[in-house]
Amino acid sequence: MTIFNRKSAISSEQKSLRQVGDTVRKRLSGDPGAYRIPVDGLEIFGVADFFTWDECARLIAIVDSVARPSHTYKGTDGSGRTSYSGDVDPFDPFVLMLQRRIDDLMGIDPTFGETIQGQRYTPGQEFRSHYDHFLPSQPFWDSEQKRGGQRSWTAMAYLNHVEEGGITEFTRLDLTIPPQPGALLIWNNMKPDGSPNPNAMHAGTPVVHGTKYVLTRWYRARPWS
Repeated sequence: MTIFNRKSAISSEQKSLRQVGDTVRKRLSGDPGAYRIPVDGLEIFGVADFFTWDECARLIAIVDSVARPSHTYKGTDGSGRTSYSGDVDPFDPFVLMLQRRIDDLMGIDPTFGETIQGQRYTPGQEFRSHYDHFLPSQPFWDSEQKRGGQRSWTAMAYLNHVEEGGITEFTRLDLTIPPQPGALLIWNNMKPDGSPNPNAMHAGTPVVHGTKYVLTRWYRARPWS
């Protein structure tokens, strides 16, 4: 009975993920400011200058105020993530305004979004190859099902220029994207059918010179809590 219920839940969740994917795909494809990056095997879009220089500067200060040594989910290898990170205040009017802009751009229900997380990387720091989505075999799968389920889309913003290093690399594809201040990257962690996409594996390569700041908002299959 437990196995049947889990399979049913996965099937229902996949349907929800497919619907979320369809909604965001349609919205971004119809937005002249969103550019679909031409790569096979992954839905990924870019929006240049999504944040202004002044907004980026203010966000960098916010990230510095919340940054702590980054953690990973219990049961995963924490040695591959050596950055500093922290959740921003979701009730800060400035943050809330920018968050709404991301939600509106994607056409996704704001309740599906996790609290925005800021990340800071100094020389030598990185985030090795990983998925943003969860696997049923991971020990925290059941608890995440109660918090909104699987992750669907990722929206990640670069906040500054990095002197050297710190690129985002999709390790199963021939795709690397250097930091571009104010740019927003959006990708689907699922395939169009709502199942996990192995091509969504990515890494934040080590910063060589300078400091890298990014913001990330992850979206779930259902309202997040």
